[in-house]
Amino acid sequence: MGNQVLVTDELHDYMVAHGMPLDEVASDLVAETRALGGISEMLTTADQAALLTTLTRLVSARRAVEIGTFTGFSALAISRGLPADGELICLDVSDEWTSIGRRYWQRAGVADKIDLRIGDAHESAAKLEGEFDLAFVDAEKSGYIDYFEQLVPKIKPNGLLLFDNTLAGGRVVGEHEQDPVDRKEFNAHIAADERVDVVILGIGDGLTLVRKR
Repeated sequence: MGNQVLVTDELHDYMVAHGMPLDEVASDLVAETRALGGISEMLTTADQAALLTTLTRLVSARRAVEIGTFTGFSALAISRGLPADGELICLDVSDEWTSIGRRYWQRAGVADKIDLRIGDAHESAAKLEGEFDLAFVDAEKSGYIDYFEQLVPKIKPNGLLLFDNTLAGGRVVGEHEQDPVDRKEFNAHIAADERVDVVILGIGDGLTLVRKR
């Protein structure tokens, strides 16, 4: 078994700088989000944003859906991977946080690709029509199994579903005072599903890639 590299903040910055570094629009969005304080911990990491753009391009996605948009950083990354006539439907409950993202989507010239729908995401997901090439879920973790079950039938074969924060800071292993039961149940649920192939990446707080067979 090969050695595992501990990704320090310094090494993370190096990886971003030598991969797909943030441009001015994305950097400004990250800065404004971090200025919000503690809630900014919900922000997608820079290396994960680069991966989202790359994966969107790799699967040649034309239609994508995101559940949990926050201030729009991950939506910016996904929309940049879509073709000019691509579509990203964003489902979120907060008009306040997503209004920040709207400004940056306009600056980046991707606003026309994004269809933001405010409301209960479980209800909004149930109303989605047509097929999708890619889905990204970064919402309340207790809802992950429901989102998975709603999305799988709507994803095209060989399409991709992405779920964020699936390692819970490593607490998915062992027993803990604040045990991430929701993540443990979700990880076990999809691992046993014969409709999909599952890979968990140790990026950010754990990013699970789910390929529909």
